[in-house]
Amino acid sequence: MNKISIIIPVLNEAETLAKLLNHLIESSSKENIAELIVVDGGSTDKTTAIASKFEPVFLITSGKGRAKQMNLGAKHTTGSILYFLHADSFPPKNFDKLIINEVEKGNLSGCFKMRFDSNHWWMRLAGWLTRFNWIACRGGDQSLFITTSLFNSLGGYDEQYIIYEDNVFIKKLYAIRQFKVIQKDLITSARLYKRLGVWRLQYHFFRIHLKHWLGANAYELHSYYKKHIT
Repeated sequence: MNKISIIIPVLNEAETLAKLLNHLIESSSKENIAELIVVDGGSTDKTTAIASKFEPVFLITSGKGRAKQMNLGAKHTTGSILYFLHADSFPPKNFDKLIINEVEKGNLSGCFKMRFDSNHWWMRLAGWLTRFNWIACRGGDQSLFITTSLFNSLGGYDEQYIIYEDNVFIKKLYAIRQFKVIQKDLITSARLYKRLGVWRLQYHFFRIHLKHWLGANAYELHSYYKKHIT
């Protein structure tokens, strides 16, 4: 029987973590979840205290960096399916059954289509585009399910990347034509767009994509991100 191991990398996510954990517990069936792992990258707020209050949660401490955190979380799983999820992304009700159904049909990796918690027309359009199975429409906010065996065979996330690790890994999945977009909405936060401004942030994300396409390495992408976004 297929079971899902949920892996959530966090860093100072006290604002959203309790809401997400409650949502995951209420939106899934206990028999389908192998474990729920929160991997903390050195939070200085109440993130770890919040995670510790939830009985089903296995809390792991890691070095900083989502790729490193997610790889470490994957090493502590027992499920046949891994589900990587950002702390501000909320999958649909019965997400566990939807994922297991796809895997049992032979779709070994994929995500949900996405909707931002914003009424801005660009945010609505960006979310609408995620229903299409195009690599240009992919991103880590949409979450990722993948069988444990396929994840391991691809070597996991590239830990050189402090940012853009999701896109680099998803590119491998498209290269082997193994990606499915489940047509149910995952709701994700537009908080970064609200903080920096929609057009300013979209411009910098476009520059990061372009830099990667032109051959920029992991260090160069992270340096640009630190300078213009964080």
